[in-house]
Amino acid sequence: MVMAGKSNADFRLVIVDGRAYVETYRESFQSRDTFTLWGILQMLRRYPGKVPDLDLMFNCGDSAVTETKFYRLPNAPAPPPLFRYCGNDASLDIVFPDWSFWGWAEINIKPWETLSKELKKANEKLKWSKREPYAYWKGNPYVAGTRMDMLKCNVSEKQDWNARIYKQDWIKEQKQGFKQSNLASQCKHRYKIYVEGQTWSVSEKYILACDSVTLLIKPYYYDFYSRGLMPLKHYWPVNNNDKCRSIKHAVDWGNTHQKEAQEIGKAANDFLQEQLKMDYVYDYMFHLLSEYSKLLKYKPTVPKKAIELCSEVMACPAEGVIKKFMAESMVKGPSDAIPCNIPPPFSPADVHSLLVTKENSIKQVESWEKQYWNKNKSKQH
Repeated sequence: MVMAGKSNADFRLVIVDGRAYVETYRESFQSRDTFTLWGILQMLRRYPGKVPDLDLMFNCGDSAVTETKFYRLPNAPAPPPLFRYCGNDASLDIVFPDWSFWGWAEINIKPWETLSKELKKANEKLKWSKREPYAYWKGNPYVAGTRMDMLKCNVSEKQDWNARIYKQDWIKEQKQGFKQSNLASQCKHRYKIYVEGQTWSVSEKYILACDSVTLLIKPYYYDFYSRGLMPLKHYWPVNNNDKCRSIKHAVDWGNTHQKEAQEIGKAANDFLQEQLKMDYVYDYMFHLLSEYSKLLKYKPTVPKKAIELCSEVMACPAEGVIKKFMAESMVKGPSDAIPCNIPPPFSPADVHSLLVTKENSIKQVESWEKQYWNKNKSKQH
């Protein structure tokens, strides 16, 4: 089953006696594989000797690979256990924290531990009530139809949908030394829009940590933490098929219900700062890999073509921003604390209750939106 995932994997990771070995099958996009492996090494430094032997395949791409429908066919083989950064309801891939938690060197996004602190300081400097009373988004619109569709919601001479949307030209930005893309300086609006790219986007955590109200355009993918977010508690749901009107209503609602709006922004920020701190990211990785290892019915061995990984061997020859981010995110030594206790799994009834609560909150917003536009028919064009 593990080897069946090889054709879609960028690398194979084997851990034997607490030491990591990697066999690379193909080059991944930018430094995704480098920082993913770096993150796993830091987890091993944090919990030396505690991670059991394992053997896994990892895909560093965006798109879902292991499609559920194929493996439900008669006489279909067992699905390969393939690790990647996001999943959806139509796939079986195993979701793992993405590379950007240790830094995204190519676009100068710092490791999460550093950046989350900078975001927290920025939030304290500019209180919600003093921010621009509009919805903000900045990014590359050309990677997805849903983003291109959102461009029509930008302010124009004829129409103001309460959105302020900016295209990000990463090539130009790189040439100018990333002066206009510091994420900690982008928390100046009361509302921030999250919209998926080709699939999920790593921007989600940076948007949610702004203390602004996150306007979440209905997503089709999830990462390892996003299913813990609840509409009207951590974010405001936006209708993917009617973005402009949905955004306009959300901003008007927030500006007339400022106390409630601030509570949504604060709850999201608290979730990111407390539940998504690196201690818990490492604990999630530890528990996920430990539970996965229990499923192996064979003793992992080091592949012939694999090379051993260690932090020093990766960091010493690295240069520039990659070296800087590795130094920033390196775990200094073993943790004094043991990994947190994994909570008991949800029962089917718990899952059902959670999904119903989520669905009811989204329906509540849709109802408010309908009432709003019935009252404001003159604003629709």
